[in-house]
Amino acid sequence: MIPTGKIIDISMEISEEMTVYKNREENRPKIEVTRDYNNSDAFETTMTIGMHTGTHLDRPLHIIEDGKTMDSLNLHKVVGLCQVVDLTNVEGGIAKEHLEGKTIHRNQFVLLKTKNSFEEDFNFSFIYLAASGATYLKEQGVSGVGIDALGIERAQPQKNTHKILLENDIMILEGLRLREAEEGKYFLIAAPLKIKGAEASPVRAMLMELENK
Repeated sequence: MIPTGKIIDISMEISEEMTVYKNREENRPKIEVTRDYNNSDAFETTMTIGMHTGTHLDRPLHIIEDGKTMDSLNLHKVVGLCQVVDLTNVEGGIAKEHLEGKTIHRNQFVLLKTKNSFEEDFNFSFIYLAASGATYLKEQGVSGVGIDALGIERAQPQKNTHKILLENDIMILEGLRLREAEEGKYFLIAAPLKIKGAEASPVRAMLMELENK
C-alpha cells in the first residue's frame, strides 16, 4: 500500500483560545510576540505550553516512575500504517465488545474515532477508552492507540487504561481530530518533539490516504 499524497490533518490548532483539558486556565498556552516590525527587522514569538496540551503523545514516565521518556522514542512507533476505527455510536467508555468486530492489525497504531471529533468545546462526559478495551488492544498487539479526546481515560482513579498501555510500551496519542477520517487504513505521521527527559510532547499528527485501503 502506497500513500497517495492526500493528507488529512488530525491535529488541534494551538492558540490561547483553544480547548484545553477540563477548561483549566493553567492548561492554556501562552504566546507572546517578542520582536515585531515596529521595533525590529524580524518577527519572533515565544510560547509556553504544557506537554499535554492539544494533540500530544504520552510516554511511560507520565504514569510510571522511572518510565521511558520522549528522547528514547523509536520513530517507527509513530510513523507507519494505522487503522482508523469508527466508534461514533459508542456512549461512555469504549469496551472490549465495541472493538471485537473491528479490524485491528498487530504492530500498528489504532485510532479511535468517536463523537468527540464532532465537538469543539470540552465535554466533561467525553468518550474514553475503558480498561477492558485497553486490555483487548494490548492482546491484539497494537503499537499505539490514539483517541479524539484530550484524555484517553476518564474518572479512573487508578489510571488503569494508561497503565495497561504504557506498561507494555504501547504509545498513547491524545487530542486527535478525526472528523474527516473515514474508517479504514492510512499512513500515520505523528512525530513528537525530541525533548530530553520529557514524559510527553505536542505532536503535529497527519494521515495520508492509501491507494488501496
